[in-house]
Amino acid sequence: MKNRILQTLFTIIFLCIQPFAIASEEQSLRHVESKNCGQCHQQIYEQWQGSMHAQSTALQDPIHGAFYQGVIGSPKLEDIKKNGKYPVCLQCHAPTAAKEGKTKLDSLAVYQEGVNCITCHTLTKFNGTKKAGGGLKLGISAYEYSDTKLQGPSVDKVHPSVDGSNQSASVEMQGNAALLKTNNACLGCHEQRNNSNKVPLCQTGSEIASVNNAADCQSCHMPVVNGKRDHSMLGGHSKEMVTQGVLLSLASKSKQQLAVTLKNQLPHNFPTGAPFRNVFLRITAYDATGKVAWSNTASHPIQDDKKSVLMYALGDDEGKPASPPKATQVMYDSRLKPLELRVIHYELPNSNIVKVKAELFYDLLLPALKKKFSEKIPAELRQSKLIATEEITL
Repeated sequence: MKNRILQTLFTIIFLCIQPFAIASEEQSLRHVESKNCGQCHQQIYEQWQGSMHAQSTALQDPIHGAFYQGVIGSPKLEDIKKNGKYPVCLQCHAPTAAKEGKTKLDSLAVYQEGVNCITCHTLTKFNGTKKAGGGLKLGISAYEYSDTKLQGPSVDKVHPSVDGSNQSASVEMQGNAALLKTNNACLGCHEQRNNSNKVPLCQTGSEIASVNNAADCQSCHMPVVNGKRDHSMLGGHSKEMVTQGVLLSLASKSKQQLAVTLKNQLPHNFPTGAPFRNVFLRITAYDATGKVAWSNTASHPIQDDKKSVLMYALGDDEGKPASPPKATQVMYDSRLKPLELRVIHYELPNSNIVKVKAELFYDLLLPALKKKFSEKIPAELRQSKLIATEEITL
């Protein structure tokens, strides 16, 4: 009788712990869709849905899609290569597909989700982006990750079912604040990216490092709201976010001397990220009748007032402008450096001017790329966004 009781107890204990063993040893989290996470974390899921993380693939982001199709090919085809190699873009823009060496992004929902819940919450360790023998490890290749254990920013705990059924085994969730609460969670994709000619393109991580990591990415891009991290992860595609990045002010020592001050509020370059993002300043002076008496540009300052354009200019061997995939050199970088204060001086042409207006515009694309992709990229993404304005009376 005693042996039967013990056997029964051991059976009960085994059945109680078995789900956790199944989850940690056998159940793969890789194909769990974010909508399943949203059943319990609805607000976070909705925030993520509107983020560029959710729209990071060539199927969802028209700008990335235009470059991807031009350089790699269709994201709806399997086993496509770039110079015989798996497309490096997918390491950041479609990490689940990259884990499995797939290129047909419409074949599984989790491939189309881009940087989804599971992508970040299964990262276990950041190994850096530099390879021992040179070159870069980008995106998911810069990390170690688990397919069976979720990673959270706080203490270890058991997480309920994540497959949407609410009936499957629970999943072990490990506390990993050292990764998820630091820049290391972001640097795999946002530290540096070179093109095939080894010309640096995106390099936000290096910019932050230049000011001794003055801030962590999450404090701006995932602020705490009502006790929870906001997963909207606003960045360069958000006018509201970009507007917070710079201060614009005007001053004049005389009726003909104007000083425009730009102050970068950020611990990285302004603008940062994709090299085709740019900011430009338009100055308009008015006479006493309200008519325009002078402007710093007749069309776009990239043509006739380059000092008022903040951009990362890439070129070819002959010093002519080149697209990021084909660039062989950096011709110049006029973007605001981290926390930089810059004063731009103008000499106004006459003393009839009584008012000056400064407007600062932000673009996701350079003028030439807007024209090139006019049929592939929606108008709202090609439109200049006013992010700051200031007036002064002389």
